[in-house]
Amino acid sequence: MDRNGRPFDVIEQLGTLRRYARSLVRNSSDAEDLVHDALVKAYERRSTFRSGASLRNWLLSIVHNTHIDRLRSSLARRRRQDAAAVEVEQVYPATQEHAVRLRQVREAFLELPEEQREALHLVAVEDLSYQEAADVLGVPVGTLMSRVSRARARLRSFEDGPGQPYHLRLVGDGDD
Repeated sequence: MDRNGRPFDVIEQLGTLRRYARSLVRNSSDAEDLVHDALVKAYERRSTFRSGASLRNWLLSIVHNTHIDRLRSSLARRRRQDAAAVEVEQVYPATQEHAVRLRQVREAFLELPEEQREALHLVAVEDLSYQEAADVLGVPVGTLMSRVSRARARLRSFEDGPGQPYHLRLVGDGDD
């Protein structure tokens, strides 16, 4: 029960669920559909929620499992990736250096393999512990830690990699 005596209140969790779903499917409208489907499942199975357990973690698990079910039942994954690529191409060029850098980091994050992206999102963005994130994803803690480590390493290689153009150049007389 929450502080108002309601046994099943998910309103406070919507932001978390939407962010996680967006991280999984890379598309706002697909993310909304995923959250909707997950909440329907959660409502239908609300009797399976253990009193005293973390509602947030339970709902994140349902979002994750709903996403896996969708991937298994359709070939829409390829269409979502193509749609995400079209969206990235339609972004207007940023006028400030930090906006460009943020877009590059976002693109690097979205290019991570799905397993690494979802693990890093749960730990770094949603601030779940390794154990909580592993429970949400249904994997051992060691597997989760490995995925997070590989994701961070890939992002660091993006940061340090010489082959990655920065898209900005210094304009001036060349004298320091």
